[in-house]
Amino acid sequence: MTSFADSVASAATAVREIFPETPLQENDYLSKKFGARIFLKREDLTPVRSYKIRGAFNFFRKALAAGSKAELFVCASAGNHAQGFAFVCRHFGRKGVVFMPVTTPQQKIDKTRLFGGEFVEIRLVGDFFDDCYHAALAFTEESGALMVPPFDHRDIIEGQATVAYEIAARMGRAKKPEMIVLPVGGGGLAAGITQYFGQGPGEGEPRFVFCEPAGAPSLKESLAAGKRVRLAKMDSFVDGAAVGEIGRENFRLLKRFSPEDVRAIPENRLCATMIEMLNIEGVVLEPAGALAVDALKDFPKKEIRGKTIVCVVSGGNFDFERLPDVKERALRFQRLKKYFIIRFPQRPGALRDFLQLLGPDDDITRFEYLKKSARNFGSVLIGIETKDHRNFDTLTAKFTAEGVQYQDITDNETLANLII
Repeated sequence: MTSFADSVASAATAVREIFPETPLQENDYLSKKFGARIFLKREDLTPVRSYKIRGAFNFFRKALAAGSKAELFVCASAGNHAQGFAFVCRHFGRKGVVFMPVTTPQQKIDKTRLFGGEFVEIRLVGDFFDDCYHAALAFTEESGALMVPPFDHRDIIEGQATVAYEIAARMGRAKKPEMIVLPVGGGGLAAGITQYFGQGPGEGEPRFVFCEPAGAPSLKESLAAGKRVRLAKMDSFVDGAAVGEIGRENFRLLKRFSPEDVRAIPENRLCATMIEMLNIEGVVLEPAGALAVDALKDFPKKEIRGKTIVCVVSGGNFDFERLPDVKERALRFQRLKKYFIIRFPQRPGALRDFLQLLGPDDDITRFEYLKKSARNFGSVLIGIETKDHRNFDTLTAKFTAEGVQYQDITDNETLANLII
């Protein structure tokens, strides 16, 4: 019987039909910053700017080799899986239908159509992913088409495991990584890589660290419960990894790990990492693609000093229309921007008096009357950006000394989502 490693090796050879091996690059900036040898596996450099093309290609390859009679293939996705699916449909000359939510950004629709060309039809159904997923399932059953799942299938997992094959081949046994940091959404990539490198922490095997968005910790919650858990709610900001329930086959392969092996990455901190990698390294990462790099911040330097660490950069499909929101979140995480609701007196000179409290590095980025709460006072939303987070300690001390009535709402998610 062919071993999993041998099957992955065959898949890695086959996938060379459509793109060359992605780089495994030692990053000098991150290595110096964290005192370790940090390598980035650049899956953002595939033709569709994510690793998802690997699983889709392997699924098609094996289905066709097995003599599948399906004349039509189907997927449901608003992101990277759709683009990989479309690319592979065109490569094999097979018709495909992609179901996407109506709310999918036009840029993602256009990219999927570009990759698939005449071989792909896009159907926009429902406001949320679950709506279009159920529509895709119903269409598959009615039409006799073949559904290509995004992560919960052995052939998909095997295809994603070609990332591990390339890491091992590139580093060799003498320099193999001591730690591999993996982003997790549905679990296909993590299941494939961990299975390839071995079924346990045996001697010489790398340590695996998984990272999920703090607002969508499906693997961590499932490991803690000892069974798959469907999240009651989640934050979809990290759209490439925000999955409500980890895949069944994926969890079967990952359940041997501990909840402590999973890092929950704060979304705003992740934005700071995205901006850092863009400004310093010129690397464009989508939120899910930055998870593994951001997770390095959670390790005490003495824990990883001198170690060889591979971070899998899973994707770079970033819509630059989101950049203002990413910058905003990054500044708030770094404590360089705050929002206050201030009870402003309605009298001549009040604004001038307030402005005199600001320091030379404090800049008002938003000033908006919310309502007049009384005849002589009005509630004002003020956004302030500064160059050093300690300036806010000085500023709020002045507020207190001058009797300014204020409320800091920067970390109040309910109010922030409503009025910022």
